[in-house]
Amino acid sequence: MAGVTDLPFRKICREMGAGLVVSEMVASDPKCWRTQKSHLRTRFDKEPAPRSVQIVGYDPKAMADAANYNIDRGAEIIDINMGCPAKKVCRREAGSALLKDPKLVEKILVAITKTVSAPVTLKIRTGWDPTSRNTPLIAKIAENAGISALAIHGRTRQCRFSGEAEYDSIALAVSTVQIPIIANGDIKTPGQARDVLKKTGAAAIMIGRAALGKPWIFRAFKDFLSNGILNYEPSALEKNEIIATHLRAIHDFYGECRGVRIARKHIGWYLRELPLGTDFIRHFNNLGAARLQIESLNEFFRDNHSFQNRAA
Repeated sequence: MAGVTDLPFRKICREMGAGLVVSEMVASDPKCWRTQKSHLRTRFDKEPAPRSVQIVGYDPKAMADAANYNIDRGAEIIDINMGCPAKKVCRREAGSALLKDPKLVEKILVAITKTVSAPVTLKIRTGWDPTSRNTPLIAKIAENAGISALAIHGRTRQCRFSGEAEYDSIALAVSTVQIPIIANGDIKTPGQARDVLKKTGAAAIMIGRAALGKPWIFRAFKDFLSNGILNYEPSALEKNEIIATHLRAIHDFYGECRGVRIARKHIGWYLRELPLGTDFIRHFNNLGAARLQIESLNEFFRDNHSFQNRAA
């Protein structure tokens, strides 16, 4: 997720039980590789293996070159984005727009898998629009091209994030190919994860928006699916420590000026559902220094007894 799955957030999610995390998408255009944004998106520091970088584009050779470039920079898995519904991406016939052209999809996948020896994964939607769902076809193309695993979001590009995700198309892909299929879309609770796995026959599930402000969701899912432990909830102290650690990591990673701005959305996600969260978020968003953000957050934890009681 562009603007979300940076290194600080990936580390938090991994610590909270995520089995695999993927970088923000990186453009295949070489002009973008030397920008600060692309540099930050492909920084691993001491991130645990396996390290997966997602690339986006529409030209087979450029995508293959981008895959090779990121392998040289430390990526151990290349993930191809053919699911992004954003207008600025689809206008360039990249992201989910590629699903309209299966022949081009095949050229891109083959170019990449022939260029790099590392595993290559693919993320798609179920099609361009509800009248042109082509999940089995794309899945078969992916398998034949040597793709190691395929993640499918249960909506078309036209649906964006509206309505409910459907899983029949994912189940159809599972029955069509032998490579692992990863189910994605509207999976918010451990029970939903179990039901989606059962309905689709998928090998795994992918969590996106449900983890915003709740990275501990991965541990909840893992405990339930592995051991039947339901309703895992971190203690108040643990939640406080996770949020505070994430805030400091953002400041350290981006520097104070940019870090202060980026921290605002994450703190908003963490606290938006709390009774006093809205007022605090409004106050927090007006703070212009890292020290003030940290002090303010610590004060909120001390004073907001409803948060403590809710999490205990």
